[in-house]
Amino acid sequence: MAFAAQPREHFLPRAVVGDAGTDGPLAIGFGQTNSQPRTVRAMLELLDVRPGQRVLDVGAGSGWSTALLAELTGASGRIVGVELVPDLASRAAAAVGAAGVPWASVREADPHRLGAPDDGPFHRILVSAMSTEVPGELLDQLRPGGVLVAPVAGVMLRVVKGEDGDDAPTVTEHGAYRFVPLVTD
Repeated sequence: MAFAAQPREHFLPRAVVGDAGTDGPLAIGFGQTNSQPRTVRAMLELLDVRPGQRVLDVGAGSGWSTALLAELTGASGRIVGVELVPDLASRAAAAVGAAGVPWASVREADPHRLGAPDDGPFHRILVSAMSTEVPGELLDQLRPGGVLVAPVAGVMLRVVKGEDGDDAPTVTEHGAYRFVPLVTD
């Protein structure tokens, strides 16, 4: 339903719009890609977004995942997308603004702070860039019992924060993936 409501082609540069139906990553400029639909679907299923949740989309890229997340939360939710590349953030903000989901937004990421700590805590965090370890800075932005889905060292991880917030998170592995690197200070 979310994929039908937010067609991929609405979030792509003109040069690759004709390839929107391809199940592969597509270049969106600045060395970044719009992830293949099968990967996006798998990540959203792992994230298990519910209506009304507050969700952070790290590495929002084209804004497509931000709009898809907004469809999953519905109007009672709140989606914050952050993108480090200024031109991509601007394009993604415009695309999400035109997507009919005013409870979602994309902005330029602070290069000195990972995520959006001032907007948390979040029920869910989606990370669309590869890190070498689970980003503790993002775990701190999760509510107790919250879920983070991120590619880490080539493996897709689903991380569930402990219910009291102090327990060690539960981490499960969900296959091998390749992503652009997550840039942190």
